[in-house]
Amino acid sequence: MNILWVLMILLGMLMAIVTGNINIINDVLINDVQEAVVFAISLTGIMAVWLGLMNIAKRSGLMNSLSVIFRPIIRLLFPSIPVNHPATSAIMMNMMANMFGAGNSATALGLKAMEELQAINSNKKVASNAMCMFLVINMSSIQLIPLTVIKIRADAASAFPEEIIATTIFTTTISTVVGILACKALEGRKPQ
Repeated sequence: MNILWVLMILLGMLMAIVTGNINIINDVLINDVQEAVVFAISLTGIMAVWLGLMNIAKRSGLMNSLSVIFRPIIRLLFPSIPVNHPATSAIMMNMMANMFGAGNSATALGLKAMEELQAINSNKKVASNAMCMFLVINMSSIQLIPLTVIKIRADAASAFPEEIIATTIFTTTISTVVGILACKALEGRKPQ
């Protein structure tokens, strides 16, 4: 992936030189880099709050309570995970972060969940069915409140930044259901 990024940057610079628009390189370096830094810093607040709330929920036992409530769903989606395994609460924390639109914060939680799933994986060189299912759910993730997108829309002076909530719930629910069904359909197939 790094090679791809370097090639795209070098190709862009080469095209700017060839077409005589070398001033575009300076504009990008000065303006767009500054915007990227401001954007990253503005998301830090949301990520810090969400990770803090998730840690409080974990330490208070709320995540364990939610794990008990959602255990039938988790058992259906991840039948290979042993009961009361730490992977279950890690998956739940990741799913909750994604549901509330804190996808950036969910990354750390997703890495922890994948680490726990790898610990119970019998073949360390091949992703287990549980790992594949978690990845599909994590990538499609039903979002109830897309905080990051609402913040971006608010920063862009949208009159109603929250108007995307209904369509977000609809589309992410459809994508998650389709992803789960596809994953379940492919679970029984042997690797080739």
